Amino acid sequence: MAHIMRPAKPRTGLLATDGRRHPLQDTLLAVTVVLGVLALATASFRGLHILTSWAGLLGVVSGGYGQYVSETTRERFGLVLGLGASALGLFFGIYHGGFVG
Repeated sequence: MAHIMRPAKPRTGLLATDGRRHPLQDTLLAVTVVLGVLALATASFRGLHILTSWAGLLGVVSGGYGQYVSETTRERFGLVLGLGASALGLFFGIYHGGFVG
């Protein structure tokens, strides 16, 4: 019953499971997810292929670097979702016309 008397570890953030703050990793996660959602949302419109391609490419690059520097499983999970959305948007953007008009 000694574990009941110990104080709980303070939670420093939603994505930090090791008790420390990770501002760089959290920023990369947010950027990757936002770019992935943008790339997927604009992927179905042929006229927005430039925005879709660039958002997808930037999302893949930021997500790849985020995977490289991530420290917790929660960060990696979110980064994988953002990377997948960015990659799908990138593929559809390239299919519809690519990076330039």
